[in-house]
Amino acid sequence: MPPLPHPALPRLITYYQTHHTPSGDFISILPLIRNPDIRITHVILAAIHINEDPDKLTLNDHAPDDPRFATLWAELRVLQASGVKVLGMLGGAARGSYERLDGDDAGRFERYYAPLARMVRARGLDGLDLDVEEPTSLAGIVRLIDRLRADFGPGFLITLAPVAAALLSPRHNLSGFDYEALEVMRGREIAWYNAQFYCGWGDCSNPAMYEMMLAKGWPPEKVVVGMVTNPGNGSGWVPWDALSTVIPALVGRHPRFGGVMGWEYFNSLPGGEERPWEWAQAMSALLRGERTVPGVGQALERGSAATAAVPAGAGAGVGAGAAAAAAAAPKAPASIEADPDGGNKADAAPVPGDFEYHSDGSGQDE
Repeated sequence: MPPLPHPALPRLITYYQTHHTPSGDFISILPLIRNPDIRITHVILAAIHINEDPDKLTLNDHAPDDPRFATLWAELRVLQASGVKVLGMLGGAARGSYERLDGDDAGRFERYYAPLARMVRARGLDGLDLDVEEPTSLAGIVRLIDRLRADFGPGFLITLAPVAAALLSPRHNLSGFDYEALEVMRGREIAWYNAQFYCGWGDCSNPAMYEMMLAKGWPPEKVVVGMVTNPGNGSGWVPWDALSTVIPALVGRHPRFGGVMGWEYFNSLPGGEERPWEWAQAMSALLRGERTVPGVGQALERGSAATAAVPAGAGAGVGAGAAAAAAAAPKAPASIEADPDGGNKADAAPVPGDFEYHSDGSGQDE
C-alpha cells in the first residue's frame, strides 16, 4: 500500500548560496529530504550573475560547469526527484545582471539573455527567482518575464525577491520599478514574492507588516515571509520564541498563507553550521501550527538560548535577542571573500550592512 500523502503546508523555502566550507568541504543540502519531519518545498540556488562578457555567466564566482559544482548539481537533481522544486536566483546585491538585460536595445538583451537560458535548460531548473537590487525599468522586467514564460512554458516558476517595504511603497525599494504596477501587468505570470523582512526593510517579529500588505490588496498566497536564518547573515534576525508565536498565528489566520523563506542554508539556526537543516525542521513544525514539538522543541530552545542575559541597551535597531545571538552565532572567517554582492543601495531606508559568509569566491582552489 503506498504511503499516505502528507497534508499540504505553506511553502518552505531556503536559499542556498554558500556551498563549501573555508577548507573546501562541500555543504550537502540532502539532509533537507532525509528527515521526515522536514517539509521543504523549494530550494533557491544563488547567485547567478550575468557579467560584462555575455559568455562568462557565473554561479557566485565560477562558471556553472566548474568541477567544484559537480556534487552540487547531482544533489539538486536528487532533491528534484524527491519532489522539491529547485530555482536559480538571478542577481542579488551585485550590480550588473539586470542593467545588461534592461534598455531598448533588443540585440543587447538577446546577447545577455541567451547564456542564461542555456544554463536554465542545461541544469533543468524549475524556475528563476529574480532578485533585482539595482535600478531596472518596469518595461525591462516585464520583457524578461515574458521571455522566460515564452521559452520555458506555463509550469516554469517565476518569482521575485523584493524588500518587504517595496510591497507597501514604491519609494522604499531597491529595484527601481513599482511592484504593484508589475503585479497588475504580469501578476498572472509571477508565482509569488520572496519578500525580504530584514536588513531594515521589514520586520517579521510580529504580524503587523504582513497584515498591512494584505490590507493593501496583496493576496496572502503570493507573499512569502523572508527572514535571515542567522544574525551573521544580516540584521533583523528574529529569535525563535517570537517566530513560534508569529508563524503559527499567520498560518491559522490565513488559510492561503504564502509561506516562509530563509537566507541562507549553510549556518541556519538553531543548528548552525553543524546542523543547518534544523531551521527547516523547526519551521516545518511552526507551519503545521505547532508551538512546541517533541524533538523540535529542543532545537527551538537551542536557537533561543542566546537571547538570555542581554546587557541593557544591547541590539539597538535589531532587537536585544538578535544582538545576543549575533555574539554567539558562528561567523565566517575574515579570510574568505564573500560572493561580490556589494553594490549601492537606495537611501529610502536603512541599508543592509556588509557581512561575511562562506562562499566559493576565495580565489583559491579547493
